[in-house]
Amino acid sequence: MNTPTSTGSSLSLASFATLLLIALMMGSNHVAARFAFQNGVDVATAATMRSGGTGLALAFLIWQQKVPITLSRQNKRGLLAIGTLVGVQSLLIYSSVARIPVALALLAFNSYPLWATAWARLIYGHRPEPVMLRAMPVMLIGLALALDVLGAASGLGAQAQWSLIGIGVGFAIAAALTFSLALVLIQQETLGVDGRVRTLSTMCCASALGLVAVSTQGGFHWPTAEAGWWGLVGLTALYGTAFTIMFTVLPRLGVVGNSAIMNIEPIFALGLAWLLLDQAIAPIQVLGGLIVVATVVYLGLRKR
Repeated sequence: MNTPTSTGSSLSLASFATLLLIALMMGSNHVAARFAFQNGVDVATAATMRSGGTGLALAFLIWQQKVPITLSRQNKRGLLAIGTLVGVQSLLIYSSVARIPVALALLAFNSYPLWATAWARLIYGHRPEPVMLRAMPVMLIGLALALDVLGAASGLGAQAQWSLIGIGVGFAIAAALTFSLALVLIQQETLGVDGRVRTLSTMCCASALGLVAVSTQGGFHWPTAEAGWWGLVGLTALYGTAFTIMFTVLPRLGVVGNSAIMNIEPIFALGLAWLLLDQAIAPIQVLGGLIVVATVVYLGLRKR
């Protein structure tokens, strides 16, 4: 979800290092998920465990810190919609990670700032900032390079390339669409709600949706090998720990803007997937990925 913010003038070294750590854990979570998928775990099981584990951690945090929970009717409606969207997004992004290289899935997902601008315009009539309009073609060019849309880097040609990555990319873009809509609703429908409470509500809804998906597939699909268990435990622990750090450490350190530096997550995922999963992409795809990440970070850190 979103990251706590403050009004400081610059990022401290501790804040910057913490943001990098969170990005590393988020990228590692998706690499761990790939290990789980390769060893018997299905998408619904992974998404449910991830959301459920994070929800339990946040519930303990809220109880320990005695966070007050006061919600208006608008807040309740908004939280239900946001939780449902994030639950769907969790299933979609894991469906993408299960089908295409982790870094490509995350790069396609990282197009969500563009979709958020479109949703805000469509639903609330917000006119996009000129900088967003200028950034859109840059990000799309970078994404096209990263995904090798013409199949030039792979040597397969466009048709063969899309037969390999099309479904996975479709899941990632759908995840970006749902997540971006959730972000827009957060800004408009949950004003005044504590970030920890908002995220707990979201994780509870996502867990419930995951359980529905699990039930339609005959129950949980547990790992069939030791590597799968490591992957399942890893994706749950990494995701939950990253979110817990977000809402306990970052507010004390002081973080400027919306912590866009965490959008280097695909770069970490690229390196980890290359080391651990033997997933490699061509240099031109790496360049495209850097363009996407740099654009997202620029948009997040720009002065408003």
